[in-house]
Amino acid sequence: MSAATTTPGGVRAATAHPGPTVGRVVAAEWTKLVSLRSPWWTAAVTVAVAGVLTYLSAEASSGDPGFQPVDSLTTGLALAHLGPLVLGVLVGAGEFRTGASRTTFTLVPRRWPVLAAQVLVMAAFALGTAVLATAASVLGILPAAASRGIAVDLTSGDTPGLVLGMVLFLVALALLGLALGALLRRTVPALVTALLVVLILPVVLMTAGDPLAGGADPASAGLAEAVPSTTVAGTLAVLSPGGAAQLMTTSPSAGPMPGAPDLGPVGGGLVLAAWVLVVLVAAAARLRTRDVR
Repeated sequence: MSAATTTPGGVRAATAHPGPTVGRVVAAEWTKLVSLRSPWWTAAVTVAVAGVLTYLSAEASSGDPGFQPVDSLTTGLALAHLGPLVLGVLVGAGEFRTGASRTTFTLVPRRWPVLAAQVLVMAAFALGTAVLATAASVLGILPAAASRGIAVDLTSGDTPGLVLGMVLFLVALALLGLALGALLRRTVPALVTALLVVLILPVVLMTAGDPLAGGADPASAGLAEAVPSTTVAGTLAVLSPGGAAQLMTTSPSAGPMPGAPDLGPVGGGLVLAAWVLVVLVAAAARLRTRDVR
């Protein structure tokens, strides 16, 4: 942006306008997000689904002799994580879909502050949603635990890391969706891509890497169980966004996925963070070098 000024000789010259500050851009993006109904509905559905599915899973498992309520803690996220992922895509691609990006980038010609503001705003909103969804999951296991007289302790063993992983899991998926939406700029392709890499790709790779696939004989199956091996498909599965996300909500005591290296929850979180960063950098590069249409 520029403003006209008059020199002592009477010549009008253009001076560069610094444009909106980062704080104002963040405030504007926050207002855009919270003024819509869809984010609030998405958050409410995410919390409700997490709590209800966890409750149903815990109730169904409570009759088992070795029932441990904490084992059902993450079951609600199997479906609830779709909410933050889809919301991120809608936010990332929304202005490109409606054409409002032209106005936004006219007001903020440097462009990158807009993407940075969207990341901060989405992370804050997703964090609130994730905390509530995790709390709903905790509440979901309490009735089954009470019926068996089992006290739920969230401060011992792997449980604190599991709870933290649940929160970060939902926030990271929201940011991944945002990055894909900002990179692809079209809602449907971004949604399809997000669902493919998060839901479908890990399942396909783990199936391809199953040592029992292809009709292996019992002797070889027993050998595979006795000597776990790392397969290419299993490695690619845990290095995919969806596979890494699953590790974040898996107890370290459960061991690695079949055919996959033992990255653990921390390793899975780092892999997913790397994916988010790479896609965000690609989106920022496209934003700087390509037209906004």
